[in-house]
Amino acid sequence: MNNNDLEAQSENNDLEEPIDVDIELEEDEEDVVEVIGVGGQKPLKKKKLKSKVWNFFDILPLGLDKKLRSACKKCGQQYLAASKYGTGNMLKHIKTCPRSDTRDIGQMLISRDSSLSFGSCSFNSEKCRELVTACIVMHDLPFQFVEYKGLRAMLQYLYPDVELVSRNTAKVDSLKLYTREKMKIKNMLDACPGRISLTFDLWTSLTTDGYLCLTTHFLDKNWKLHKRILSFCLMPPPHTGIALSEKIFSLLSDWGIEEKIFSITLNNAASNDVSVDALQKQLNLRGLLPFHGEFFYLRCCAHIINLVVQDGLKSIDKSVEKIRDSVKYVKGSQQRKQKFLECVKLVSMGSNKGLSQDVVTRWNSTYLMLESALFYRHAFNIWN
Repeated sequence: MNNNDLEAQSENNDLEEPIDVDIELEEDEEDVVEVIGVGGQKPLKKKKLKSKVWNFFDILPLGLDKKLRSACKKCGQQYLAASKYGTGNMLKHIKTCPRSDTRDIGQMLISRDSSLSFGSCSFNSEKCRELVTACIVMHDLPFQFVEYKGLRAMLQYLYPDVELVSRNTAKVDSLKLYTREKMKIKNMLDACPGRISLTFDLWTSLTTDGYLCLTTHFLDKNWKLHKRILSFCLMPPPHTGIALSEKIFSLLSDWGIEEKIFSITLNNAASNDVSVDALQKQLNLRGLLPFHGEFFYLRCCAHIINLVVQDGLKSIDKSVEKIRDSVKYVKGSQQRKQKFLECVKLVSMGSNKGLSQDVVTRWNSTYLMLESALFYRHAFNIWN
């Protein structure tokens, strides 16, 4: 027998050796692999692929070396697929495959850790919903914000398996957030060692709806001053003093702080005087105010100063009104603004300061308007 015959016999022996691709058992897999013999030989073996690795790998045709191989569906990495080699390498590859790794830059954005390591990255769906809810509340967004296509696309990019919620769920989450934050503030007020001071304001919106905002001020055990809004609610008419006192007392009872009130600070509106008197009597009947409410009502100093200044400005009211009309006229259109800037350049003055228009209810804004108008008086003089 010559060397050629020996090589042919060796090749036939290799072909007769069965190739086994049996892997770990998994009942839901029913794929079948058929290995075709070389040179028209019979199929060597048919066997079901029952391992989970075959969800990620494909069986390759036999090559020149007649060894059965598999290739990763994602990156194309090849491994020997015969049973004698096992599936350990393929299982390891599934966990480390660069194409199937979902921990991308999105995970780094979600992770609180600013490092670039992926080892500690994890996605918490509940935390994600809390952040979306907080975003809606902080930026005054509609509940339909969670159904925006752009937001959903971004969240799915950050984490493909993210749980997308509807606007109704966002509404429920917002109410839950309100309840949790209310309990936190309530615990802070309960733990407050001293008494609590209040202030509230009432106004009417453009749609003629009345709103009331109740704010509390208190010191904690470390003598740190805190300010918290207890309620921002609709205040239906009538906005009389009695109605205001009843509304305030109901809010205090809801928070459970009616026994810890020290003072309340309000402006000088007539309805506030009536409401404070009624509230003071109601609290004194229960013996809840120190010194029988002698220091209960404080008038707002800023409001008093504003009234004094506004009364003083009446003596120069005509001059202030002319300046106000001039500033309003200049700021009324873009063309006038451009013309005013040209006048400023002609008198060689800087335009960084700008004109300021006042708000009648704020005396400091009137001062700022007069200051800016006085600065640009030469530009007003050459206006024609």
